[in-house]
Amino acid sequence: MSGGVVIVGAAETDDIGTLPNHSTMRLHTEAARNALQDCGIDKSEVDGIAGVSMPGPISVAHSLGIEPRWVDTTSVGGTSFLTHVRHAVAALEAGHCSVVLITHGESGRSQVGAPRYTPDPASVVGQFEAPYGVTGPPSRFTVPFLRFMKETGTQARHLADVAVAQRKWAAMNPRAKFRDPITVDDVHNSPVIAWPFHLLECCLVTDGGGALVLTTEERAKDLDVAAVRVLGTGEGYEAPGISMMEDFTTFKGFKNSAADAFRAAQMTPADIDHLMIYDAFAHLPLYGLEDLGFVGRGEAGEFVRAGHTSPGGALPMNTNGGGLSYTHTGMYGMFAIMESVRQLRGTAPAQVAGVETSLVQGNGGMFAAGSTLILAAAA
Repeated sequence: MSGGVVIVGAAETDDIGTLPNHSTMRLHTEAARNALQDCGIDKSEVDGIAGVSMPGPISVAHSLGIEPRWVDTTSVGGTSFLTHVRHAVAALEAGHCSVVLITHGESGRSQVGAPRYTPDPASVVGQFEAPYGVTGPPSRFTVPFLRFMKETGTQARHLADVAVAQRKWAAMNPRAKFRDPITVDDVHNSPVIAWPFHLLECCLVTDGGGALVLTTEERAKDLDVAAVRVLGTGEGYEAPGISMMEDFTTFKGFKNSAADAFRAAQMTPADIDHLMIYDAFAHLPLYGLEDLGFVGRGEAGEFVRAGHTSPGGALPMNTNGGGLSYTHTGMYGMFAIMESVRQLRGTAPAQVAGVETSLVQGNGGMFAAGSTLILAAAA
């Protein structure tokens, strides 16, 4: 990848949190208009659009008055939007379109026009996991993490450390849902949802949306905007169900997608200034730190506990507060990209000095899909 594609527009909905008066479509279109305004591109120039189903990119395009000649409806859970960026880069480099709009809107809390997610009884998960009570994310994610703890020596305390570290970042972010400082004791005193996850180690449930605008570096020259370069991308997949993972202590979707992204960007973890790892639950950043190569086997928990990912640490991670404290509509990947863009532009509420490169790692479908983006500030 040449780095010839850039993100020029990035914006969320006006508000995030609890928005009972916002339909899912309104969340999509509001975020889209904000992103287009952010970069100064008129909707008439948009000829590519991407998003997941319900209401779907074609419906969103029609609502906005856009007639696309390229559409991506890839739906692989919360990491879908990172995958859309990867596909959009390929489409732009191939000349299939000139400006791509990626939208996300989800009424996760208010459930206005939101789909109901239930396992198909005929699916593999519906046959071999759901009948035994392994249905929702907390009950499905506990299975691999208990094995991770046993084999790596990771403790319950380490899980709480992740939530505490991210709340430190959220305290500096006015839009974060939860901002009050918390301690490890606070985490452990919150209700147990599914052992070993306590309430404060589980993601929020909110309403909101976001949108991105991508184009070529050549087109971006005419825009008065701080473009963010896409240096490398990757995607990786493992299995449809938790019980079918080859090794509960490592996720192929993380390892394979990150390897592709690092190879494309010609970079290593040592070249990354800022990190966003999808954190629907507090264990995911621990998997990510190890699978992406930032720390060695069994070292992630102590790395977080030592403060390396907290404000002032060597590897600032999830600086918006993450899905644990900032927002989590159900599919969080868009918001992780947003924070990386803000950090690279120098406009984040909890801005880290000197951020020139950022890695975004997405997870989809409870260890089914992974996507990686390596982004850089404008040259």
